[in-house]
Amino acid sequence: MALLGQRQQVSRVSPPSPPGSRAAPGLALAALGVAAAWATHAVFPAVPMLTAAVVFGLVAAHVPGARAFVRGRGKAGLSLAGKRLMRLGIVLLGLKLSLDDVLGLGWATVAMVLGVVSATFFGTWWLGRRLGLPGDQPLLIATGYSICGASAIGAVGEVTKSEERDAAVSVALVTLCGTLAIAVLPLLQGPLGLTDAEFGRWAGASVHDVGQVVATAQTAGAGALGDAVLVKLMRVAMLAPLVAGVGLSLRARSVARGAGKPRPPVLPLFVAGFLGMVALRSTGWLPGSALDLAGHVQELLLAAALFGLGAAVDLPSLTRTGGRVAALGLCAWVVVAGASYVGVVVVG
Repeated sequence: MALLGQRQQVSRVSPPSPPGSRAAPGLALAALGVAAAWATHAVFPAVPMLTAAVVFGLVAAHVPGARAFVRGRGKAGLSLAGKRLMRLGIVLLGLKLSLDDVLGLGWATVAMVLGVVSATFFGTWWLGRRLGLPGDQPLLIATGYSICGASAIGAVGEVTKSEERDAAVSVALVTLCGTLAIAVLPLLQGPLGLTDAEFGRWAGASVHDVGQVVATAQTAGAGALGDAVLVKLMRVAMLAPLVAGVGLSLRARSVARGAGKPRPPVLPLFVAGFLGMVALRSTGWLPGSALDLAGHVQELLLAAALFGLGAAVDLPSLTRTGGRVAALGLCAWVVVAGASYVGVVVVG
């Protein structure tokens, strides 16, 4: 009888839910967030869709009715969106970049972009460490400011296995500053004496996200917008070598700590996919319709990922480092804008 009772007790234990069912509620919320971001961009074209996605994620994480869901049933799906969908979006981001476009910028402009990226990355990283920001926040913020905003933060965060909180804080800061740039930079074109072409290159070299670059540069006309996108894509091309450099650094530390430690990959699979997409785009084989479709899918994937990262931000917990994070964001913004301006003026 005791054995029968044990069997009956075991039979009442429900089997574990499959991973897909655990992620479904969070993914459904991310889809709603993407729809809201798309609608916002459609009504207000000056607001980039990715920026709106981060904001809606932040709102979902702090509205009393939704907060419990975000921290509970929706957590698994939102975390999956912030990681897996981010990887897929980064892979498709490679289709925006052609080697011919990069070479068409000229070696002087390429050298200028390399200088801006290096100064912004190392300057921001050094200052973040001096300010005592916790975890990987100095590295992630430096990456976002110097390369391509949230996409770069997601790529480096995957290599470093950073905590979700560090990635979310970094994305929120970079997105905020990039959004402010949309309003601030056009006001400075006249006082700084920049031509439309120079303003476009300045926006491409200093603003973080591709959508934010478009929103900023289009105020100076189609010519400025074209230059801005090309310079911005050159910064995007720096994503792969930066991730490889971080991977090599982590492997060296792993070797120093002991042979038994697992070594991170030098180049993660999704970054190799990004390079593969760049090579595919450079062949000229893909028709424009396919590139347009891939661009829309890439934006939807990144929007879902950024909604998930925005939902991971806990504003009350930022009170301990909020002032230091804001100081780093402001200083990094000054560095990237100042270095870009000098570079644009020197190159001409």
